[in-house]
Amino acid sequence: MELRPGKPLRAVFGETLTALANDDPRIVLLDGDVGSSTGAATFEEAHPDRFFQMGIAEENMLAAAAGFATEGFIPAISGFACFVVGRAFDSIRVVIAQPRLNVKIFGGYAGLITGKTGKTHQIFNDVALMRTLANMTVIAPADDVEAPQAIRAMMEMDGPVYMQLTRETSPVLFPDTYRFELGRSVTVREGSDVTLVSTGPETTRVYEAAEILARQGIEALVVHVPTIKPIDVNGLVQAAAATGLVVVVEEQSVLGGLGGAVAEVLSEHYPVPVKRLGIQDIYGESGPNDLLLDKYRLSAKMVAEDVQKILAKKIVA
Repeated sequence: MELRPGKPLRAVFGETLTALANDDPRIVLLDGDVGSSTGAATFEEAHPDRFFQMGIAEENMLAAAAGFATEGFIPAISGFACFVVGRAFDSIRVVIAQPRLNVKIFGGYAGLITGKTGKTHQIFNDVALMRTLANMTVIAPADDVEAPQAIRAMMEMDGPVYMQLTRETSPVLFPDTYRFELGRSVTVREGSDVTLVSTGPETTRVYEAAEILARQGIEALVVHVPTIKPIDVNGLVQAAAATGLVVVVEEQSVLGGLGGAVAEVLSEHYPVPVKRLGIQDIYGESGPNDLLLDKYRLSAKMVAEDVQKILAKKIVA
């Protein structure tokens, strides 16, 4: 299947939240002085009376969002993932997650590819941090078909939610008939030799890696996990049982993210070997997208190479 180019998820965020606010006067948007980068400027133009520029003060912004939620509004947060999670984690933990307030946190510029901003603007453990918070839902959509549906679902549910949104254009993985379901994983490719599990736009690269592997006689089952918490236990068990070997690939640290979540699930419910590919406990750097993806072995080509090595070791063993 040829993947066509799609919209950046940050653009999808601005468009979708604006459309939802057209019909729901309770929706307000708080921005951490990055609206032109995250897509929040679209909302500001359409609903200036419900857009609040909070400046570079993420802890205060999250606390203000908690106040909006207690008054019956549905506050959405626009910011870079590194700041809304890294700087404001204590505010999220104490005044949002603990009282289970209805605050929707959008972490833009998630992952490795952040427009050459470098290590200060990259965060690779936001999923790990947010999934440890009780009451918190964590979502990472793959493309511009899934993202609008996931945003609508998170805005409709009651309770705190964190969603990762990437900066760059994402290839379209899903057909227009696709339907997002909160808490459900999705099989995007059948296979019997190895199970590849991923999330967010990295799933598109994993799918492309599986196509490379297929040309070499290796059939990979590819599973997309858009809802990292609550995670689809039954779906992961079925995917693991299909091949007996799971490789998790994510644009996050291998410590504590999706790989950690999958390992936790399978160690308890269906023990099989689990290998984790991702950021190897290091900080990032600035550079062109393709070079960064190759260096950190997250491009389709590098993922295919690493899966081959894993399978070769299994055969030798």
